[in-house]
Amino acid sequence: MKKTAIAKKLLAGAPAAVLALGLGPAAAQSLVISNWDGYMPADMAEQFEAETGISIDVANHATNEEIMGKVTASGGKGYDVIFVSSPFAEALDKLGIAAKLDHSMLPNMENLYPEARELSYDEGLNFSMPYAWGTTGLCYRSDLVSEEPDSWMDLLDPSDDLAGKVTMLSTDRWMIGAAALAKGYSVNVTEEDKLAEVKDLLVSAKEDLLAYDDTTFYSKLVSGEASLVHAWDGWCNYGIAENSDIKYTIPEEGTDLWVDTMVVMASSENKEVAHEFINYILGADTHKWVVENILYKVPNKASMEALDASMVETYPNLGTDPADMLEYEMLRDVGNAQKDYSRLKTEVMSAQ
Repeated sequence: MKKTAIAKKLLAGAPAAVLALGLGPAAAQSLVISNWDGYMPADMAEQFEAETGISIDVANHATNEEIMGKVTASGGKGYDVIFVSSPFAEALDKLGIAAKLDHSMLPNMENLYPEARELSYDEGLNFSMPYAWGTTGLCYRSDLVSEEPDSWMDLLDPSDDLAGKVTMLSTDRWMIGAAALAKGYSVNVTEEDKLAEVKDLLVSAKEDLLAYDDTTFYSKLVSGEASLVHAWDGWCNYGIAENSDIKYTIPEEGTDLWVDTMVVMASSENKEVAHEFINYILGADTHKWVVENILYKVPNKASMEALDASMVETYPNLGTDPADMLEYEMLRDVGNAQKDYSRLKTEVMSAQ
């Protein structure tokens, strides 16, 4: 599904890191992780094992909600490291399912941007490590729209020429976030009356919607079936890779700052190896390799500065300054209101 070539060179330095952690023959030599499908280089597990001798069993989850259901039911047992978005990492910490990270085992943290340590859901990175970050906005065919979209209402109440040619994300935090921003509310809104207004706007928006689509929306842009879609910035890049008329913009009402994180399970019996895996990801060459494969920004200063300049020219949102991203509101755990979000999404999608 990813459109860029996988980097060919092997990554150096991991065996030394293993020794630095004191992993001897008795240490666990396997790891179970769960990530979104296609959200890391296809041969990441193979490369990691070649460098460290540690095998990885990779499971995939389709949504945050899916993996959260599994780990909350089991207390995290069966997994060593899971990839989840920031609100869910925050929830795992509150539930006692996330392990506290040992920074002495993560020397490659020094590669991170200073801003990556200032994330409000986990200041200091005590229980999560950022893997990728970015914004949510409007991805569109510049040759098929009469003018550049600049508002969430261009998506939620499109002009006649766009009606039936727009798609929205169906994941509850982002579906609700778009309408909340359009109303001038927080992306972490929890008040019942405001959520009711958000619901009304989303139900109204269905009249002009081509589809709810979290996975193939960029393909709809490429084919011309859609002209404007609700998109994560990196996923918009998949469309740009196939058609240079596809552009990405952040609406004037703002956006969310999302962070996808790596979390070690408190129940893991392989915590040292789990830390070794995360440290490997944070290596400058490794994290750069991730960007080249998934086309998402990473919070790794050393990696981003090492990117070929042509990548940022082709995919301008890769060049977004971290300080600018921190100006946007960060997605946070909404606590018990998450049930309201789930219910609201279901009601919107089932509304006639």
